[in-house]
Amino acid sequence: MSRVLIVGAGLTGSVCACLLRRELQNKVHIVVWDKARGAGGRMSTTRPPDSSSHAADLGAQYITATAAYAQSHHSFYSELLSSGVLQPLRGLIEGLKQNNDCTNYVTPLGMSSVVKHFLSQSADLFYERHVTGLFRRGASWEVQRKAGESETFDAVVLTMPVPQILQLQGDLGPLLSVQQKQQLDAVAYSSRFAVALFFSPDVVFSFPWAARYVTDSSCIRYITVDSRKRNADDPGRGPSLVVHTSVPFGLEHLERDKEEVQPIILQELHKLLPSLPQPISVRCQKWRYSQVLTSVPDCPGSMTVLEQPLLVCGGDAFSHSNFDGCVESALSMLSVLKASLTP
Repeated sequence: MSRVLIVGAGLTGSVCACLLRRELQNKVHIVVWDKARGAGGRMSTTRPPDSSSHAADLGAQYITATAAYAQSHHSFYSELLSSGVLQPLRGLIEGLKQNNDCTNYVTPLGMSSVVKHFLSQSADLFYERHVTGLFRRGASWEVQRKAGESETFDAVVLTMPVPQILQLQGDLGPLLSVQQKQQLDAVAYSSRFAVALFFSPDVVFSFPWAARYVTDSSCIRYITVDSRKRNADDPGRGPSLVVHTSVPFGLEHLERDKEEVQPIILQELHKLLPSLPQPISVRCQKWRYSQVLTSVPDCPGSMTVLEQPLLVCGGDAFSHSNFDGCVESALSMLSVLKASLTP
């Protein structure tokens, strides 16, 4: 039985692991490692310090399906809708500009529930395993991590952001061709900060919207009442408010600690919502790799670095930064894995 390591418990990694298990069943042993303490990647859902407030999505906010993707990825949407992981977005979103052929979906249990849905039926999952190096050992890969002993796998799938792939020690760099290195170097990401404010159960917001796109601030681009957005209001829990900064603001403050930047964002937020009550807790997140601005050229879906032992790279950098882009990459890597692992 081939041992396959998928690095990254985000959307691409979880879908790839799930599809590989469904296609090859007991012919492969699938392992997923992630350096974080939980699943989701940029589809993460943050819990408040106690259960008195609603959880908050600090990364991706909702899923937009074009008519074309709703058709080509129908099986994925159908599965998630029938299982209750997705629901149509019903809340008011001020300033949303969108084509009429698109449908928006939200996740009642938070965006990470999409990732957890696919992971739950696919693989052995290990958190706080930060991969630092890949070393070729004959027909296998020795994978080193920041803490703990290295392990050996027959195939390795890398789904983390491209700059993190390029930082890996060992044999990956020398194996990349000049063209592959140029392709990976061409990738560019936007950066932004996100802040979640958790409120007590007696707080009720007076404004009508579930989310609002902001156009008159150089700092803030988007604000949402997370439970309203997710159709998940619970009177016994306080609301949570999520703020995303603009891309220029994120770039300007990228090298600063999030603890320094948080007060600037909160000050700007109170200009926009002056009657906002005091939160019981605040969480700030810096997304250095938020969304892909320039994807890997001429390499749709994935890049095979070595065929034997297999080393393949994927993720939204090889497509685009949304649900369907990650599914496209997962399908591309599945095709490569099946060709390599089946006689």
